[in-house]
Amino acid sequence: MPAQFDTSEFRLSDGPGQHNAASAWLDGFTGAGVTIAVIDTGIDPDNPEFAGRLSAASTDIFGTRGLEGPDDHGNLVSLVAAAGRDDTGILGMAWNSTVLAIRADEPGSCAGDNLQNPNSDCGFTDTAIAQSIAYAVANDARVINISLGGPGGITVELENAIRDAVTAGALVVVAAGNDGQGELTDFARQFANAGNGGVIVAGSVDEQYVISDFSNRPGANPAFFLAARGEAICCVYENGEIFVDDEGFAFLFSGTSFAAPQIAGAAALLAQAFPHLTGTEIAEILFESAFDAGVMGDDGIYGQGILNIAAAFQPIGTTQLAGESTALALGDSTATGSPAMGDAFTTASIPTLITDRYQRAFQTDLAGTLRGAEVPERLHGAIGRSMRHLSAASTRASVAFSIDATGRQPPRAEALHLRSEDAEQARVLAARVALQLDPEMQLGFGYRQGAEGLVAGLQGRERPAFMIATGAAGQTGIIAQTDTAIALRRQLGAWGLTVSAETGSTITAANQRRAAELRGRRAEEDLASFGVALDRRFGSLDAALGLTWTGEDRTVLGARFHEGFGLAGSDTLFLDADMGLALAEHWRLGAGWRQGFTRLRRAALLADGSDLTSSAWSLDLQRTGVFADFDRLALRVSQPLRVSTGGLNLSLPSSFSYETLQPGYSVQRLNLAPEGRELAGELTWRGELLGGEAAASVFIRREPGHYENAPDDLGAAFRWSRRF
Repeated sequence: MPAQFDTSEFRLSDGPGQHNAASAWLDGFTGAGVTIAVIDTGIDPDNPEFAGRLSAASTDIFGTRGLEGPDDHGNLVSLVAAAGRDDTGILGMAWNSTVLAIRADEPGSCAGDNLQNPNSDCGFTDTAIAQSIAYAVANDARVINISLGGPGGITVELENAIRDAVTAGALVVVAAGNDGQGELTDFARQFANAGNGGVIVAGSVDEQYVISDFSNRPGANPAFFLAARGEAICCVYENGEIFVDDEGFAFLFSGTSFAAPQIAGAAALLAQAFPHLTGTEIAEILFESAFDAGVMGDDGIYGQGILNIAAAFQPIGTTQLAGESTALALGDSTATGSPAMGDAFTTASIPTLITDRYQRAFQTDLAGTLRGAEVPERLHGAIGRSMRHLSAASTRASVAFSIDATGRQPPRAEALHLRSEDAEQARVLAARVALQLDPEMQLGFGYRQGAEGLVAGLQGRERPAFMIATGAAGQTGIIAQTDTAIALRRQLGAWGLTVSAETGSTITAANQRRAAELRGRRAEEDLASFGVALDRRFGSLDAALGLTWTGEDRTVLGARFHEGFGLAGSDTLFLDADMGLALAEHWRLGAGWRQGFTRLRRAALLADGSDLTSSAWSLDLQRTGVFADFDRLALRVSQPLRVSTGGLNLSLPSSFSYETLQPGYSVQRLNLAPEGRELAGELTWRGELLGGEAAASVFIRREPGHYENAPDDLGAAFRWSRRF
């Protein structure tokens, strides 16, 4: 309980605490500006609990008497619904609402004042109730409380009045009755039927949420029945204060008559918070958010369940960004970062508004739905796959394959029911073909191998191979799978010109959470790139410069954003520089740099200034012929591609008009540059050993995955393979 509401006044009040009203109060929803009509035996106009909040339109429907009736029934009902927050007595469910008291008891029908039994013994005619309902609607009552009933049915006149009130947008709450019956009375049942969804029949529960013995049950009519606290309610008033007898006891009261105003007060809270709601919609919300009691689902004892105001103020049904139509569940992942973004999401804040099925706007911060990329496990990728390599070459052509060597039938082959020879083809993990078309022109094709590898091969570049520390060339910061690639190189004098292209898909860098599709899965989006590169050798120095355009169908440098944002993808221009210098016999120095510039494609919720810059670099030193003629020892220090600056400017809903049901927008900045910076160092040796090929490595990664607080990744690896 929030401290500002944990008062003696609140603790004396049975209902607000039990039905979680303070959660709505804390957000400023107290019933202010909402009129609750109480059609009953009148009210004590001098009671300070209603000071300043008793409607001037309060009346005796017969026009011949004052507002105060001969018993306390109407007064007590009004107290439960709307007793003021004045540090004395009790506190009503909607303590800042306006009470329209309509005295409707038949003149001369009341038995008199009885504090010990405050349930009304007065008589009410259908005509008086019908006239009172019409009067309440005419005086702008949003909620009408009728804690009355009887064994018989209702007249056509009353049916019409109920129907007109619901059509006008009012909610009507009527008591179920206190006969302890398993079925509703004809009065309550016909009353609800006339409302066609805009009437709630109120049953009573005790402080343990158990149906009261005296309360009528819904029986075969659970659809419009809702239970609330109506048993042992504190306390009877006299002269504007809680009545205490000579022995120091206060009188409690019970009845479905007092469960009804608990519900009416809750409805007033909703009417203030969401003024566009009709009474029928408020009833639906209270039913859908009710605490399920008794048999699961609707039942003949608790009907739709027990009033739960906190749940009623939570989104119901499909949610989306305010003003948008694409579903965005609050449990969904709204964005998944890429490896280049590291820990950028850990300090993000994206306040915005979402709306639910009833076009109710709720403030939320989507930061909790952002997921950073999983830290790449480079060691597993380097040695965790079992494969074999096949290659062949002539003076004009070469071909190479990487094949799954596990011996197991791959899932793709099994799913397609391929024959054994076709299944063998399905084990091909990657393939590359290079052709010498003429002395000055070469052509390369790749299957599940990126264009960068093809280009390096056609240029004749040789770089040391590392297990962990990545080179700058070809770094995209994206988890991607290449389908096909092609490269064409032309020798132009001393220069080589290479053009290349590849197609593939980005793979989400962490599992997705979705209310429907993609639960626990990774999404794939189309990816394409085109590149042009120049290379030349200057004595002992070979160098290459490249320009690559990469287009992503729906992702942003590998990051995937929820469809609700309506983003249309991005384009990145990469500038590359790569060089190798033969320092002396057996020694070679290499360096690489990549600079990226990412622009997002135009989208409705994207504001200007949404762009990124990124960079990667590597520096390595290699010695050949260390222990044998053809072995290699190499050292590399590198930084994988990392977003340097930039982010998204999202134009998101920040206000909402219930008159137009349209949001207002403001720009929220989502920074995509991480605080962490991965630096990798690796020392590796490769050569022949025991008749096979061996590779050994020791490495360290500082702030792996560009996560500032991630522990260092320190390790060693050894791999040996031999053909049989």
